[in-house]
Amino acid sequence: MNLTAPQLSRLKVVVFLLALIPFAHMLSGLLMERLGANPLEYLTRYSGDWALYFLMMTLAVTPLRKLLQQPWLLRFRRMLGLYTFFYAALHFLMFFWFDHFFDLQEMWTDVLKRPFIAVGLIAFCALLPLAVTSHNGMIRRMGGKAWQRLHQLIYVIAPLTVLHYYWMKAGKHDLTRPYLFASLVAALLLYRVVIKWRERAERHT
Repeated sequence: MNLTAPQLSRLKVVVFLLALIPFAHMLSGLLMERLGANPLEYLTRYSGDWALYFLMMTLAVTPLRKLLQQPWLLRFRRMLGLYTFFYAALHFLMFFWFDHFFDLQEMWTDVLKRPFIAVGLIAFCALLPLAVTSHNGMIRRMGGKAWQRLHQLIYVIAPLTVLHYYWMKAGKHDLTRPYLFASLVAALLLYRVVIKWRERAERHT
């Protein structure tokens, strides 16, 4: 299936608006007081969940593009990546605000005390330069190869994010979804390794 430029533009608008639905749910739930007994905890967990969902979608773009032979799918990877950062930033902001009231020293003590928070913070800090350099101007300024090397950080961020999620859920003995996400990340990264190996083998034949 080949999409025309107008079709692709319309589809981008649809995806952009759909990706805002979780944020709209958070905002409306907060304003209408529909987030349960502990709305602050709900917002923190919900934003973190959606950061992970969008990270999975971002990683899935390249395999789907290759398997389905639909190159236009690649045009959505940047948007999905930026939404990953958007929801991760909301997750961090809510943790920093609701849990520590913007007290850096208190937050740092919490980071040192609880490994799952430390891992999550490392993943978020690694995600930040990817969001900052996501536009075409930075690609030209950095050069394609340097830009690609930087954005390979996503392959470190994904396992760290799943580890953060796993440790957070392990305290509540709720490991079904952490195992699911760990399997998805492993499959998506293994697919890339296999493709790279095949491409390298083809170049040497």
